[in-house]
Amino acid sequence: MPVSRKKTPYFVRPPTAVLTRGFDPRLSVGSARPAVFRSSTYVFSSPEAAERAFAIALGRSRPSDGENVDLIYSRLSHPNAEIVEDQIVPLERGAEEAAVFNSGMAAISTVLLSSCPPGSSFIYTTPVYGGTQHLIHQLLEPLGLRGVPVSATATNELARAVRETPNLKLVFVETPANPTLAMCDLASVVKAARSLSGHAPLVVVDNTFMGPTFQHPLVHGADLVVYSATKYLAGHSDILAGVVIGKDAELVASLRGMRAVLGNILQPDECWILNSRLPTVELRMTRQSKNAQRIAEALAGHPRIKELYYPSLFTDPEQVRIRDAQCDFPGAVFALELDGGKRAAFDFLRRLTIAKNAVSLGGVETLACHPATTTHSEMSNEELAAAGVTDALVRISIGIEDPRDLLTEFRAALDAL
Repeated sequence: MPVSRKKTPYFVRPPTAVLTRGFDPRLSVGSARPAVFRSSTYVFSSPEAAERAFAIALGRSRPSDGENVDLIYSRLSHPNAEIVEDQIVPLERGAEEAAVFNSGMAAISTVLLSSCPPGSSFIYTTPVYGGTQHLIHQLLEPLGLRGVPVSATATNELARAVRETPNLKLVFVETPANPTLAMCDLASVVKAARSLSGHAPLVVVDNTFMGPTFQHPLVHGADLVVYSATKYLAGHSDILAGVVIGKDAELVASLRGMRAVLGNILQPDECWILNSRLPTVELRMTRQSKNAQRIAEALAGHPRIKELYYPSLFTDPEQVRIRDAQCDFPGAVFALELDGGKRAAFDFLRRLTIAKNAVSLGGVETLACHPATTTHSEMSNEELAAAGVTDALVRISIGIEDPRDLLTEFRAALDAL
């Protein structure tokens, strides 16, 4: 088995740990980096080892420190999943365990289905990614779960909802929010959740826009962090993946149990690709954030832009306070509210050649889209209006191109409107 649970006897920093943790070349015919292990089932070292493996997989027992448990079947786990789960942990401050899924939506749905039984409630901040909204309305609510939407920027209202929502099991926070970059006060949410008597609801943060490089929800008290690893973690727009990271090993183990039931584990090839991208996450995100800040601040004030949403350009004092308390850098996504409505937004997108008109974000290439008719098109007109997702809004994810070229292109597209 190529996975090693043996811990380094001395402290190493995250950039080192992500390249060395959890993988022993001696257990993989000496390969310097993990190979791809394509197998549906695994041979047990003994009948006793098989019994032990099933006891742990079914939650009847816990592995002891340093124990290498035999693998069973790839729907439950496999070498590449165990390697990438172990090596991604150092990237997230305060984390102890991780679980990988075959998409970001698979990660989100597994967390919600595992934590919220029928008849229970959960709170979610708005705006929220359209796929998450669709999951809530089309699957969770018909199953008997009650979703309570609260604006991400309404700090007091959110804390009150946490205190007053009956049978509350989970608070799902997306911050910065997609696509308006609205920020939610994590410390306030966590404080409200912990103030409840009895069983406190889980605080789960979708940290796709900022993390794990620029925002660290576990440090602020969150229980779980969710990523669409398709975005910055993988970073090249060539795989789908999702990750859940937490500080409670048993909580993450329970998610792996639900993952085995749902069959949404990340496959070996994608795990191998994701693993190869982890060492460059900080390098890529830092370059992308610097590019985005330079471009956004240069575009601010253009006569065809009614509003530019980007953390370094926040003017609302509360949003500035939250940004300064939670985020190390402003990130690589901004949104433009154009003068001229949908027609102006479409004309702007039509004139882009370096930046590609496509959904998704976090890749090394720059992408731009019209959220109201794409990523958030499943929302009702009322939900779009409440979230501030207008027909004039364009979301842009900046890549690692030369920012001068992108700035020239954006200015030309704006000037031509």
